[in-house]
Amino acid sequence: MAPQVLGVLARTHGQFDACEDAVQEALLEAALQWPSGLPDNPRAWLMAVASRRLVDMWRSESARRAREDRVAGMNVDFSYSSLPEADDTLILMFLCCHPALSAPSQLALTLRAVGGLTTAEIASAFLVPEATMGQRISRAKQGIQKAGATFSMPPASERKARLGVVLHVLYLIFNEGYAASSGPSLQREELTTEAIRVARLLVAVAPRELEAVGLLALMLLTDSRRAARTFPDGTPVPLAEQDRRLWNQMQIKEGIALLSSVLGRGAAGPYQLQAAIAAVHAEATTDEETDWPQILALYTVLEAVAPSPVVTLNRAVAVAMVHGPGAGLELLAGLDGALGRTHRLDAVRGHLLEMSGSYVEARAAYLSAAKKTGSLPERKYLMGKVARMDEQ
Repeated sequence: MAPQVLGVLARTHGQFDACEDAVQEALLEAALQWPSGLPDNPRAWLMAVASRRLVDMWRSESARRAREDRVAGMNVDFSYSSLPEADDTLILMFLCCHPALSAPSQLALTLRAVGGLTTAEIASAFLVPEATMGQRISRAKQGIQKAGATFSMPPASERKARLGVVLHVLYLIFNEGYAASSGPSLQREELTTEAIRVARLLVAVAPRELEAVGLLALMLLTDSRRAARTFPDGTPVPLAEQDRRLWNQMQIKEGIALLSSVLGRGAAGPYQLQAAIAAVHAEATTDEETDWPQILALYTVLEAVAPSPVVTLNRAVAVAMVHGPGAGLELLAGLDGALGRTHRLDAVRGHLLEMSGSYVEARAAYLSAAKKTGSLPERKYLMGKVARMDEQ
C-alpha cells in the first residue's frame, strides 16, 4: 500500500525525498490511529495524510522556491501507459535503481521506498550495522535528486542495466516476507504477496528476461509451502516435518511451468538455479523422496555462478544429507567471519551437530542462535530445541 502511495506522490510532485518522508510520517500517524479502527479506504487515508504533510513542508516561501527549482530540474514525465495497469510501484523500483547510485545504495533505497522495510531490517539483510545503513539510504535519496531523475520507466537501454538490481530487491523483499528477520510473526504475507505481484508485472514488461521469469518461479514454488510452515503457536515447522498436502499445488504447477519455459534457453542464472532447487523439493511427495544428490549438484553449480556465504551454508545442508553431517560441518568452518553475526550459521550448525549425535555441542549452537535472532517465533523454536537437547 505505501509504495503505491509514494509512487503517486512522486509522479505528481516530482520530489522523491520529500514524498518519501511524507509517506513515512503518514505511516507513523496510521500506527497511532488505526489500532482503534481501520478507515474505510486505508490507501486514500494515507494519500490524504501524506499530501497534507507535503503541504506543511512547502508552506514557507523558501520551501516553495526550493520546490519550484527542484521540479523544474526534474522534468517529470507523466507518460507511463506502456506498463500493465500503469503500475507506479514498478516505475518507482526502476527510479530507485538509478545508475547514478552505487548498487548497494540502489538496493537499500528500493527496499526502503518500495519494500517498506525498516532500516534495521535492511541492515540485517546486508549484514551491516543499522547506523551504516541509515547513512547509505540518506545519501541515496540525495543522489536521486541530484541526478535529475524522472518518474518514468527508463529507456530500454537503461532498463536492462537496472534490471539486475530490481530483481535483487524483489528477491530480498520476498525473503523478508517469507522469513521475517524480526517481530512476532514468522511470515509477512503482505511482503511476499507484493513481491510476487510486482514480479508478475516485470515478467509482463520483459518476458524475454530469463532471470525475471526464474525469480517469479522461485517465489511461487517457495511461497507454495506457506500454509504448512507454522505450528498453531506460530513457531516454524521444519521442511522435513511439513504436511505436504497443505502445499499450494496451483502455485507449484505454475512455478514449474515457468521454470521449464526458460531452462535450456541460455546459461541458467542464480534465480533459475534456486527455482530448480525449490522444484526438486516441490516434486517430492514425502521428505524421504527428496532427491538430495540432485539438490547438491544444483547448489554446487549455484555456488560457482553466484558464490556467497549463504549459498555455501545451504550447500552444507545438502552435503550433510548426501554424505553425512560431518562433511556438512566441515563446510561451515570458514563461515564464522561472514555469518557470525546472524543466527543462521549457529542454527544450521546445531542441526548438523544434532544429526551427528553431538547433543551438548548442538545445544550450545542452538542457544547461540536463539540469542542472535530478532524473530520471536524462531527464538521460541530454537529454545525448544535447546530444551530437547537437555533431555538427550
